Amino acid sequence: MDTKPKKDQPIAAILLARAHEPDEANRIFTEKIQQRPLFLSASSPPPANARAARRRAQEKKKQQRKKALKPKPLSATQRRKLGLYDVPRAPQKHALFEPLHQLWLRYVREILGNEVYTGGEGAAAKLASADFHGAGVEVVRSGCVSRVGIKGIVIKDSKFAFEVVTRRDQVKLVPKEGTVFRFEVPVPVPGVKAGEGEKEREGPVQGGETPKMVFEIHGEQFQFRSADRASRKFRSHFSKKL
Repeated sequence: MDTKPKKDQPIAAILLARAHEPDEANRIFTEKIQQRPLFLSASSPPPANARAARRRAQEKKKQQRKKALKPKPLSATQRRKLGLYDVPRAPQKHALFEPLHQLWLRYVREILGNEVYTGGEGAAAKLASADFHGAGVEVVRSGCVSRVGIKGIVIKDSKFAFEVVTRRDQVKLVPKEGTVFRFEVPVPVPGVKAGEGEKEREGPVQGGETPKMVFEIHGEQFQFRSADRASRKFRSHFSKKL
């Protein structure tokens, strides 16, 4: 039997013929090499999308790096421990918050628009989602009689209470539950046109009184944080306590 390797014989068959008998070498070559199954990964992208797959992988790595470098935000417990929600005692002066009150008046007139003159359900819906930091507030009714008459500027609008600084530079914590608060917004009076725009002025009109929009809120209906009220939709419903 001729055992010399042929020129067109694969190198694997030649090496097996040197180590095994011819029949055994042919069996091994047939089962292990020629008929060996080739397993393809199901997640392997086709050649046409290989470039897009590489781009997605690179973008994913970049996003993971950004997340690793970005610091985690502080939790509510950590913020309270650091005192981020506390107002320092030194600047608890009524005069210091007067500019904030004037800014709030411009803010509430802007969100009300023409409804500052008419009021109604549209104005109530806008006021329900407004921010009351800097608002001038007065307690008109309360379950605790000693709180009635407290008047000042809201320096903190939390979920369950208003913190108010009075004209005597005292900070009062007024719970919202069982309390009715009154707010007054001076109504701008159209003045005389000058140039291109129309000026607006505030102050006494001919009768000697400044027109104001006065509204009251029931604190029990406002037991939400100001940030939560901005995205919350309020619906009119009957309340037994009103």
